Amino acid sequence: MSDTAEQSAGQTADEGRPEQVTEGEEQTEQLTEEERLLRRRARRISAYRSAERTLARLGLLAPLRERLASLDGADTLYDLDESTDLYGNGIVAALEEKVAGLLGKEAAAFFPTGTMAQQVALRCWAGRTGNPTVALHSLAHPEVHERDAFREVSGLRPVQVTSEPRQPTADEIRGFAEPFGALMLELPLRDAGYVLPTWEELTELVEAARERDAVVHFDGARLWETTVHLGRPLAEIADLADSVYVSFYKSFDAFGGAALAGPRSLIEEAKTWRHRYGGAVFQQFPTILSALAGLEHELPRLPEYVTHARVVAAALREGFAQAGVAWARVHPEVPHTFDFQVWLPYGVDELSEAAIRQSEETGTALFSNAWDEKGPGLSMTEVNVRAAALEWTAADVRAAAVDFVARLREVSG
Repeated sequence: MSDTAEQSAGQTADEGRPEQVTEGEEQTEQLTEEERLLRRRARRISAYRSAERTLARLGLLAPLRERLASLDGADTLYDLDESTDLYGNGIVAALEEKVAGLLGKEAAAFFPTGTMAQQVALRCWAGRTGNPTVALHSLAHPEVHERDAFREVSGLRPVQVTSEPRQPTADEIRGFAEPFGALMLELPLRDAGYVLPTWEELTELVEAARERDAVVHFDGARLWETTVHLGRPLAEIADLADSVYVSFYKSFDAFGGAALAGPRSLIEEAKTWRHRYGGAVFQQFPTILSALAGLEHELPRLPEYVTHARVVAAALREGFAQAGVAWARVHPEVPHTFDFQVWLPYGVDELSEAAIRQSEETGTALFSNAWDEKGPGLSMTEVNVRAAALEWTAADVRAAAVDFVARLREVSG
């Protein structure tokens, strides 16, 4: 989801009961900017939930009743007659073993958040290398979304290899002006458009780090989605790195949670730090069951979603061209995963209103995420393609794009 002002305001909104608000009501009341954004967000979520067609049905925006129903059939995933987990044993340990096997690593540890998992991993590596400096992209998640947690909490020293909206290059790693103990690569790099290197570029990046005696850590929150673009199985991709973090809710729609995988000695130390960081949670079985469900049911389907995302992206470009939009971009032009960006030369307010109206009036939610201002008269949104999108043909996407542009022109006058 896009990290917009609307969503920041929405952190205090009641997503469980989105308020029905019309555009006219917004205009006739004296609202603060935060109130206006909250109302728009509630209206967007309500329109999304009631839409008959959308490109993704995300648990993030689903009612609690639907989220609980997603655990129906959990008895096929794990023996529910076993005792519940206590501080990381039982079903938690079973998930850890499964993840380690999928990633081809000696061991794995479950963490409540990726923020915690990556801090722990990199401080453990810093203790081994004697160097707390972590080389990473300026758009990497810890630099953009974690309030300087590396510095403020874990005593790490992040340095930015590049700020270009692409993956770093091997030459940038080799030529970086100071030593670093670890290279962290976000695969895919979400804020640059969910972009990935090629397999050859990735192997060269890793080799460049090794030449500098640095360890390599993959921020693989969405690593599950990379196999199509990289053309390699998951374990072979993960094998390039000394340690890997993966998320369960980003790709699989689980309730939350993350895992850190790597050498057994590292994982044992990581579990000690997990406890110190407050991550030894008393019971976690609902989240664990949702993660197991994702691994069982969604992981095998991810390549299909990636392939169809390319159909959706091409059809969007064709629809915008058919509608006569002077300038529009789908980025990457051929998506690297099943998420990508759409850029249009309009303001956030106009685009948001057009997207919501299309959902409300036609039952088709083409753009369900918030729009993010990227410059004067230029905005971006993220498009998520999941199982629901498989019902859309290219012609359906083109028609929805043309209809959206017509509503956009009505709104913008």
